[in-house]
Amino acid sequence: MKVGLLCGREYSFPPAFIERVNERGREHGVSAELVKLTGTKMGEPSGYRVIVDRISHEVEYYRAFLKHAVLEGAYVINNPFWWTADDKFFNYAVAARIGVAVPKTVVLPQKSYPADIDLTAESLHNLGYPIDWDGLLDYVGRPAILKPYSGGGWKHVYKVHNREELLAAYDITGPYCMTLQQFIDFNQYVRCFTFGKTDITPVAYDPRERRYLVEHAYLSSELGARIVRDAQTLNTALGYEMNTIEFAVQDGVPYAIDFLNPAPDFERDRITPHYFELVIDRMASLVIDRALHGQPQQTWPRWPEMVGFAAAVTGPV
Repeated sequence: MKVGLLCGREYSFPPAFIERVNERGREHGVSAELVKLTGTKMGEPSGYRVIVDRISHEVEYYRAFLKHAVLEGAYVINNPFWWTADDKFFNYAVAARIGVAVPKTVVLPQKSYPADIDLTAESLHNLGYPIDWDGLLDYVGRPAILKPYSGGGWKHVYKVHNREELLAAYDITGPYCMTLQQFIDFNQYVRCFTFGKTDITPVAYDPRERRYLVEHAYLSSELGARIVRDAQTLNTALGYEMNTIEFAVQDGVPYAIDFLNPAPDFERDRITPHYFELVIDRMASLVIDRALHGQPQQTWPRWPEMVGFAAAVTGPV
């Protein structure tokens, strides 16, 4: 049983992960290697029992290959059908439905569009004008955060304090669909490594310096338990088995700030040697378990099942 790894510009994680799977999987007949692709024929199995995907969000061919691999029986982490269908605004709405605290959020029309879209009338006649920017700021509060609805890596993120700053930032967002979001004035910030939906490790994180901190007593037992429970709820609802979930804590309430990170940063120098070892160990355990016991995945997002999960947590939707 082979485990394949799809990855991009990573250096420490791929060789360490492959080595660990090969060491621990040998007794079970499980081995790992980098996936190599030269074109994919319809109906052709991928040759892998499990594939770990860390790059298809940037390479369309990889995403097409992975969806076909699922169709042919491979177990893909993360399921490409869930990942393709998600965006951050939708996920905030889901989180609110299932009882996880999230900031007030608005999704905005894009600032600019492809050249073949008629900006004057025909293509965009469903858009209203003018936008009530002050009304939107009144809803989310001031200051606010402007950020892409599907982006990551802290790109195109702006903190704005008033209408003038919001418009100045919005005017340079170009073709990106953006969200305007309540700013959480946090006194603690946590990133949770998640493996297999419910295996959660909360980690102290400094978003200003963008660095992980090894502080095992960072959270009280009560707050830590709530963060773990909320992270498990989010992953179960959204279907992610490899993810990082970020919480900003204000007045004792952990607000889920970002939880669409299905290809989380696993580089040793950034996550610290301590957490790098944890990631290698947990990821190796996850893929070996899925190689041995994973059931074939459905080939489309199970929205009715997800809404049923939400109803079980919060009542009828």
